[in-house]
Amino acid sequence: MFRWHRGDPGDPAELLSAFLAGNGLPVRNLGRTADKKKTIGDGTICGAALYVSADAGCVMIGAELGAPSPVPGIPDVYAVVYQHNSKSPEKSGAGVDRSDGWRLGPWRESWTRDEHARAVSAVRESIGRGDVYQVNVVGHASAAYCGDPGPALRRVAALPGARYGGVLGGDGWALATASPETLVEVRDGRVITRPIKGTRPATPEGLRELLGSAKERAEHVMIVDLERNDLARLPGTGPVAVDELFAVRQWCGLWQAESVVSAPLAGEVGLADLLRAVCPGGSVTGAPKLAALSRIAALEPVGRGVSMGALGWIGHDHLDLGLSIRTVAVDGSRVHAWAGGGITADSDPIAEVDEAAAKAGPLRAALAS
Repeated sequence: MFRWHRGDPGDPAELLSAFLAGNGLPVRNLGRTADKKKTIGDGTICGAALYVSADAGCVMIGAELGAPSPVPGIPDVYAVVYQHNSKSPEKSGAGVDRSDGWRLGPWRESWTRDEHARAVSAVRESIGRGDVYQVNVVGHASAAYCGDPGPALRRVAALPGARYGGVLGGDGWALATASPETLVEVRDGRVITRPIKGTRPATPEGLRELLGSAKERAEHVMIVDLERNDLARLPGTGPVAVDELFAVRQWCGLWQAESVVSAPLAGEVGLADLLRAVCPGGSVTGAPKLAALSRIAALEPVGRGVSMGALGWIGHDHLDLGLSIRTVAVDGSRVHAWAGGGITADSDPIAEVDEAAAKAGPLRAALAS
């Protein structure tokens, strides 16, 4: 098991790579695939669950850090190596003490609707000055709870439309994600990212609005260009292609626009370089990335915690990390959730506040159910 917290010494990308390489995973050359003829028996390493926070991504690229995480007990980088085992695993809790009688208290927001709207207006002013082109603004909320959070977290992970649905836990903490978005995937000789930008209610009218919105399309294309640039700067990749542009998918009552950007692996690509290229994810930062992260650090009153990071799996023949949007966390006493959206020059502050609330709604409903 590997842990790294914000404030710990060393480069988390290199430290993580060294740990995983020491356990036999091909992180120095992600294009190298396992010998599929090799006999796999009990005790051999099959892969690792991996989580990287947005703060860790900022450290990896030398970006400005924002407010501290509201869940400081959760590591900013966490990896658990798994072995093949022919025996059925014993059932366990979600990383926190188990008890009966789940109850969720009222939500406490990190900012009011007016404060959120003023942050959107501040981003628009930054865009008007030419400091940035787009900034993703994220709010946080928490609620006290009692009882066993495990079933509630599993309800979150099972929300419809989740490409990355799961629960990861440690000592006294757990997180659950229902993310629909691929931060980065390496498989069959290609590196792939699937940025999502643009949201409307999943109704016929919402679909027409999303497809007809010049603002949403411009915001989306801007992030696609950022992701293209991220992959193009990655050593060991060939020409970058946009395989699909502004395709509309559904997540839990919402339409969302997704594109697919990929490049072939033309040489050796290591995990550390890959993480530095894509973290934190462009669709939850903005453009240019470093300038957007500086505005985020100045505007958001509460840290992003487990949200807006990376969460997934690395094996011998592939890597697949989801962007940890639609993600919640529990510590010993409170449950935490985050939601936000991308701000452009044409953003309406109140509409952006409402969009963030729409994204948070299914998470809160699943937790309270």
